[in-house]
Amino acid sequence: MTETGRLLGSGKEAEVFEYGALALKLYRPTASKASSFREAANLSILERLALPTPKVHAVGEFDGRWGVLMDRAPSSCFADQFVSMAGEAQLEEMAQLHRSIHEEPGEGLPSLMARLSARIRRAERLDASSRKRLLLELESLPDGDRVCHGDFHPWNIHGSGQGLIIVDWLDACCGNPLADVCRTYVLLRHAMPDRAMDYVEAYASLTGSEVSGILAWLPPIAAARLTEGVANENDELLRLAGLSS
Repeated sequence: MTETGRLLGSGKEAEVFEYGALALKLYRPTASKASSFREAANLSILERLALPTPKVHAVGEFDGRWGVLMDRAPSSCFADQFVSMAGEAQLEEMAQLHRSIHEEPGEGLPSLMARLSARIRRAERLDASSRKRLLLELESLPDGDRVCHGDFHPWNIHGSGQGLIIVDWLDACCGNPLADVCRTYVLLRHAMPDRAMDYVEAYASLTGSEVSGILAWLPPIAAARLTEGVANENDELLRLAGLSS
């Protein structure tokens, strides 16, 4: 029997370990059993598409934790050059990759609109009137039918060229690509505030989208993130949702 090897990466919800020639993503004990099956199901749906995703080999319980056994991503991370090189080339490369995701049909994946609505409904920092306003604002935005990664940022891109793999598809869904770009903006705004708007502009320029169309998703996207347990971001998320000055 293969033994779990060295730690390859760690995030809020899971850790990734060597497992022979493969990678084992183990969700933290606080995560639900459903998380591992959800990510495996998403990746299985995405296998039919021309996207650089890891192939799933098994889902199961490993040493008391639920996890997904999948292809191992290259050790090099796109974030290393994204952080160290401040030019437009990295922004454009990331935007090109994001666009390639959005060119694929999202049939079979969960609805992005339904997910955002559910998270806004259960966000504890919202009062009834704010919740109602945000839900109405969400309903006014155009739905879509494209693959959306749901957590697209430089740390989820590994390798380059033909060996490139995009990881962490737990929140993959079917929806409007502009909402997915707005989600990336929110993530970058906290981690790399000087590059967040540059990325939005790079994607808009590449795809012919309007920056205003991307930022129109900001209130519901920010409000939905309030459910993710990132307490150090909550004040900023409330501002982005238009709920505080």
